[in-house]
Amino acid sequence: MAPDVVVIGGGPGGAVSSALLARAGARVLLLERDSFPRYHVGESISSSCRAIIDLVGAREKIESRGYVVKEGLLLRWGAERDWTINWPDLFGDEVRAWQVDRADFDDVMLKHAAEQGVEVVHGAQAKRVLFDGDRAVGVEWTHGGRTRETAAGSVVDASGRAGVLARHFRNRRQHDVFRNVAVWGYYQGGSLLPGTPRGGINVISSPDGWYWVIPLSGGVHSVGFVTHQDNFLARRSEFSSLEEMLPTLVGESETVAELVAGGGFQGKVRVEQDFSYSADGFCGPGYFMAGDSACFLDPLLSTGVHLAMYSGMLAAASILSTREGEVAEHEALAFYESLYRNAYGRLFSMVAGFYEQYRGKASYFWLAQRLARGQYPELMRRRSRSEEAPPDAAFASLTSGLTDLDDATRVGGTAPLDAKVLAAEVAAGAADQPIPVRMGLNDLYDATSGLYLVTAPRLGIARAAAPAPTR
Repeated sequence: MAPDVVVIGGGPGGAVSSALLARAGARVLLLERDSFPRYHVGESISSSCRAIIDLVGAREKIESRGYVVKEGLLLRWGAERDWTINWPDLFGDEVRAWQVDRADFDDVMLKHAAEQGVEVVHGAQAKRVLFDGDRAVGVEWTHGGRTRETAAGSVVDASGRAGVLARHFRNRRQHDVFRNVAVWGYYQGGSLLPGTPRGGINVISSPDGWYWVIPLSGGVHSVGFVTHQDNFLARRSEFSSLEEMLPTLVGESETVAELVAGGGFQGKVRVEQDFSYSADGFCGPGYFMAGDSACFLDPLLSTGVHLAMYSGMLAAASILSTREGEVAEHEALAFYESLYRNAYGRLFSMVAGFYEQYRGKASYFWLAQRLARGQYPELMRRRSRSEEAPPDAAFASLTSGLTDLDDATRVGGTAPLDAKVLAAEVAAGAADQPIPVRMGLNDLYDATSGLYLVTAPRLGIARAAAPAPTR
């Protein structure tokens, strides 16, 4: 029997979307190019991911893996010294996440999707999405030397940077402001800065970029340096190997050198370009682009897994409610496009502001308040009661992914962000860059639709108000 949905890619976005669809009774085929487990960077995940893992039903499995529990972050950034974001202090003990081994984490999530009824095919290469006019109707893929065509009512492209649909449409725009390169490796042993929230990531700026230090299970620390590609290439020529380069870069930061002084460098170094980009449109008739397939952002705020899982959840809800006739397809597409593009745009602006290192934390907090449109998650509203929210509340909510979850489940939260606000906050070096927040898709968003995400009694899109009459 033909599947209802074909999902391309088994990373966090593909695993979440496919599992949620299967749990709701849809027939799902997932095509994964690699054989899991496989290495992947991106160990530090947001608190929002924990809520989505709950929704998928995989929390117990993830908690059993022994990952380091993450309760926030500490930044030593620019002229200011240390400032912390402690999620439990702001939102309560239930708001936390993990520092994960991505090879293991992704494998657990994909196996969980299979247990929900998803047909997972490893070693399957998606060649192209099939179209009938402008509607996606299936996928052509190869496996074991055979080429196949599978018809489906919907396609979720979670193929990451490979971007199966982005290749088809040629609609991916790079943002030159973030033409950075990351180089990283692992130390056995080491420490974090005093005052770091339990299991938190340390983010440490330098004149030429910034460092991350992430505590992993078994006393291992992931240590990386991010810098502009021009600086990376200039420095790379000084060394015979990456294994010589990274410890030298680490030693150039007094702070990071002290943190890893008690640890031993493990020897293998990896490099990745993190050129940020976004597609002109994130969805269309019969298809959704999830995670890195749609957009990618500099890793400064550790948002990659959040964007993947969040978009995977939105795609599943949009498909399910369209199938049930609860919303029209054009409404579901506008719902998805607006929410996912808002999430990416907020983080794009936040990261751009951070790269102007002369700004202080007060300016980042103020920017976060503007980007959050004065809204705070229900968890914050319950804790604060009538008290004024602390100055770092919006920043903490935005960088933990909770602002995006709140937007999705709140009537009116789907409204596109004001591009003028975003444009005003992009770093000066990107003034000529297109702001990656616009509706596209013929401006399908309708403010009168009152659409919002619901998770009970099942995942879907609900309507708070009747749509405006058509003319």
